[in-house]
Amino acid sequence: MPAPNAITKTLALPDGRVISIETGKLAKFADGAVVVRLGDTMLLATVVSAPSQRDGVDFLPLSVDYQEKFGSAGKIPGSFQRREGRLSDYEILVCRLVDRILRPMFPKDYHYEVQVMITLISADKEVQPDALAALAASAALSISDIPFAGPISDCAWRASMGSSRLTPRPPTWPAPTWT
Repeated sequence: MPAPNAITKTLALPDGRVISIETGKLAKFADGAVVVRLGDTMLLATVVSAPSQRDGVDFLPLSVDYQEKFGSAGKIPGSFQRREGRLSDYEILVCRLVDRILRPMFPKDYHYEVQVMITLISADKEVQPDALAALAASAALSISDIPFAGPISDCAWRASMGSSRLTPRPPTWPAPTWT
């Protein structure tokens, strides 16, 4: 049962799956926070901005962090190394992808520090969370008071043997053939 002040919007994909975007339930102290769901995959995106601009800054200090916790896939680290450790190459690539999509959507004269945090809460083997990360970040920015020319999204596109599919399910597509 949703919280009394939670707002949920849904978007139906052509293959029958439903993306839901919910706000007002988690991370209430952030400037903007949303939970994006597709299947059993859930992402929490939070956005905060500095209240004032630092002196001498003539660029947008945007920081995008994407993190997948072991617990989101049901894995509990049980050896000597119990902490998560540094970001994987995949997580770094997702951070860069989201950064490259969001950065041009801010006004040229906006030089306040902005932090975007995207955390994978739960994972589903049928859904690739990287395609939802930019949607989650964009939705969080859109509901905040930070100037942002969005919303935007990205998608996964897969073409193989003469057919193509938007946001494919990983197990349903054969490996690509490279010629």
